[in-house]
Amino acid sequence: MPPDGPAPASPFGLKGRLAMVTGAGSGIGRAIALGLAAAGSDLLLLSDRDNLAPVAEEATATGAAVTTELLDLADRPARRAAVERLLDAHAVDVLVNNAGLIRRGPSAEFADEDWYDVVEVNLHAAFELCRAAGRRMVARGHGKIINVASLLSFQGGLVVPSYTASKHAIVGLTRALANEWAPHGVNVNAVAPGYVTTATTTALRSDPTRSDEILARIPAGRWAEPADVAGSAVFLASPAADYVHGHVLVVDGGWLAR
Repeated sequence: MPPDGPAPASPFGLKGRLAMVTGAGSGIGRAIALGLAAAGSDLLLLSDRDNLAPVAEEATATGAAVTTELLDLADRPARRAAVERLLDAHAVDVLVNNAGLIRRGPSAEFADEDWYDVVEVNLHAAFELCRAAGRRMVARGHGKIINVASLLSFQGGLVVPSYTASKHAIVGLTRALANEWAPHGVNVNAVAPGYVTTATTTALRSDPTRSDEILARIPAGRWAEPADVAGSAVFLASPAADYVHGHVLVVDGGWLAR
């Protein structure tokens, strides 16, 4: 017979928390936002495109309170002003740095703008969001930051030098911030997705030879869906991960094990 009294709260529950998710309108960001909402979190969703209404509607249907913001993270002055304004107005408990950009081309001919544009969004914007949210989390004595890394945080890839460099850097940044902020009750971790069916991988999936090469190395035998990544973010955002600091949780169908 169960004991008297209320059932204990789930260690994965996020009721009463507010999560800020960048790049939330599609792909992995959208799936993470919906996963967090299903776990009880309210949402502050950012995108550089007018694509947040559908995910906001779906999250609201789960009971989440949702605020949306159109923001181009590549625009440094606008980004900095908006981030400070949003974090002053909303006590963010969870930050998910998901927004990302990829450009492809042979390194010997790689254009300057393709280097700087990718690093601006993937690294500089992510650091500024971490810095602004982390400063407030440290002052409050709690908070969770989840950066979205990549398999190319561990490998070199092909013809994506700026993306690979930025994703290696995100792992280093995650560990550096974890070292500083763990004593203040702030968890900084990363999720490293494998090959996921998103707009970022359209070129790979459209190339039958490359797609077959990739599938042949994935023990799970399939590309990931964005929803496959959401649970890892929910875990890292939850009380279940309170003693997890500076970790990179790989969600790759076994790719690195192969």
